[in-house]
Amino acid sequence: MAWGAVKVLRDRNAGLYLSGVVISSFGSSAMSLVAGVWAKTLTGSDSVAALMALGVFAPTLFGPLLGAAADRWPAKRLLLAVNLVLAALLTLTLTVRSDDQVWILFVVMFGYGIGFVLLDAAESTALTAGVAPGILGDLNGMRLSAAEGMKLIAPLAGAGLFAWSGGHTVALLDAGTFVLAAGVFALMRFDQPVRAKAETGWWGQATAGMGYLWAHRPLRRLVLSGGLAMLVSGISGGAIYAVVDQGLGRPPAFVGVLYTAQGAGSVAVGLCAGTLIRRLGSRGFAVSGLALFAIGVGLRVVEWLPVVVAGSVAIGFGLPAVHVATMTVLQRETPGHLVGRVAATAGTIMFAPTAFAILGVAGLLTVLDYRIILLGTAALGGAVALYCAAGRGERGPDREPTPAQGAQDSRHV
Repeated sequence: MAWGAVKVLRDRNAGLYLSGVVISSFGSSAMSLVAGVWAKTLTGSDSVAALMALGVFAPTLFGPLLGAAADRWPAKRLLLAVNLVLAALLTLTLTVRSDDQVWILFVVMFGYGIGFVLLDAAESTALTAGVAPGILGDLNGMRLSAAEGMKLIAPLAGAGLFAWSGGHTVALLDAGTFVLAAGVFALMRFDQPVRAKAETGWWGQATAGMGYLWAHRPLRRLVLSGGLAMLVSGISGGAIYAVVDQGLGRPPAFVGVLYTAQGAGSVAVGLCAGTLIRRLGSRGFAVSGLALFAIGVGLRVVEWLPVVVAGSVAIGFGLPAVHVATMTVLQRETPGHLVGRVAATAGTIMFAPTAFAILGVAGLLTVLDYRIILLGTAALGGAVALYCAAGRGERGPDREPTPAQGAQDSRHV
């Protein structure tokens, strides 16, 4: 683990990328929470507050189209442009003063969602072109740790800043982090292969990512496993308030303790992801994580705090493994001109099911005991692990390496 982290930090592009992620994650994690708090404060409505999260999530459904748009731009230029546009977009919140202007917050959060999809696509393309394949597993893991670490710190800082000085100050802080991140990304150096002139229309370019993903059987299995795992996670997460209330006899705010434990598990798995991928392989790492995730969900049935906390840590450690494995395989094996589209399509498949699962479990809790739901969810998680494990021996489509990828082993800046 330590040597893998050293290799990442010694790599110029990887180190700069990680620094940019840390900076922007702090601001965006703080603002994502504060947007809901701000909307609730102005309107008194829980539903309006929830719409802020919906605004961030909704653009994920358009991942293939946004990925096609991302692939039309050089990755570095897109990274800079999106970060600067998001910074400018946040200044619109300075006009929000009353409940009839809450729609401005929603517009900003929707723009957030579009920006995050474009950034994910551009980042994957940049890493494919600018980082040696051998350290991608370590880098993806460290990115996860950085993002999850910010989720543990930034929301609390954002809430405190909101209480002290209001939402406008938080928005300006977030805008500043996007500008700083753009400056860091501007220092990255890599040669992205020139994209050939498109021979198909917009829809054809968007579906090219889907086509490659479907043809790459190991990657397809990882992506589907990730989507199924997030579906299971949504059901488990939707029952967490019942765990706290009925199982542990604690107030609703105690959910924060379990989320903190889960976040700590995610930070830990990110730090050792590269080492585990080298020892187990990407598929083995994903399968192990899925199995641990299923066990963690099952542990939440036990009405004893130490066991429930341990289950939360296990969920935090296990669930991200399939996503880190997926992105590592995607970045290593996808042709450079398709990376943005494939990454955005994979993001849609992996993360869209969560919202539907949360809606479904709300209905289930009215007719079933939460422990039955969790045990069923744990069994489903185990089935997902078995499905992922069934991919032994599958191979992706053969392809020639791009010039940038072929040069990475001998020259890297």
